[in-house]
Amino acid sequence: MLLSDFDYHLPEELIAQEPLPDRAGSRMLVVNRTTGEWEDRTFRDFPSYLKPQDCLVLNDSRVLPSRLYGRREHGTGRVEILLTKPISSDGLTWEALVHPGRKMRTGECVVISDDLTAEILGRAEFGERALRLHAVGDLLAVLDRVGHVPLPPYIRRPDTIADRERYQTVFARDPGSAAAPTAGLHFTPEILAVCRASGASVAHVTLHVGLGTFQPLRTETLEDVHLHKESFVVPPETTIAMDGAQRIVAVGTTAVRAIESDPAVAETDLFIQPGFKFRRTTAMLTNFHLPKSSLLVLVCAFAGRELALEAYRHAVSQKYRFYSYGDCMLII
Repeated sequence: MLLSDFDYHLPEELIAQEPLPDRAGSRMLVVNRTTGEWEDRTFRDFPSYLKPQDCLVLNDSRVLPSRLYGRREHGTGRVEILLTKPISSDGLTWEALVHPGRKMRTGECVVISDDLTAEILGRAEFGERALRLHAVGDLLAVLDRVGHVPLPPYIRRPDTIADRERYQTVFARDPGSAAAPTAGLHFTPEILAVCRASGASVAHVTLHVGLGTFQPLRTETLEDVHLHKESFVVPPETTIAMDGAQRIVAVGTTAVRAIESDPAVAETDLFIQPGFKFRRTTAMLTNFHLPKSSLLVLVCAFAGRELALEAYRHAVSQKYRFYSYGDCMLII
């Protein structure tokens, strides 16, 4: 199949620039794969779709303040760094997107703050940079002070203090993501309590969102797509909960990729496209995704391409809010 088969028209004004005041206040388009029908609901209705012996799977990765701004050590040029994945056991060597990257030579340093610098080590596998961070004190503490929330480029404003809380799920635990697992942003502690009261179990996976999730696809033929690897963990207790469930409801495409990957490996580059045989996932909550993205391809693989794209066109016509801070879709 071709990437152009997974396109749709989206007016720019439907791209959500701010989160709603109420996390759980989003609209929710419910799509039934069996009947081919859909209905317009709200996210507060989500727990009513859960059944006893369902297993709700959440990605508990925590977003790092991984966007850094600095200057070249021997110059005044401004440099932007987006940390995407640690590649050393001590957590100090990272793959990163660097702008302007072409001007940065191996061995050059970027001064980010008095207690953080980044040394360019060379190119990584897909053309991004490998760099070494030099921090005074604990790196995560330094990043928390000087780093910025890595809002995606379609949110056309600087990050704010409020984004530190809102671009993070309420169940986030393990820091390591360069973007939020956005389907989880709708949940509140109260909604999770109602989910548990329905009789469903709640289980966690950790997939650290990196370039494999949010980088644009650069090939027209799906068979030629090769995603970046992202680290993930499916704990034994989650496997037990899924094995005992009658239905597995995955929250977000990252949770889907985690539970559909081989749990014996530490990283996944799984690209799910139409024809994929889902072993675990029987229902999915997801936000609306960019045209011609790996995430939209995954949704089409699960719901069926024609049904998914027709539902997207309905969402556009009804002025749903799109992307990270937007509304959601429940596919059952």
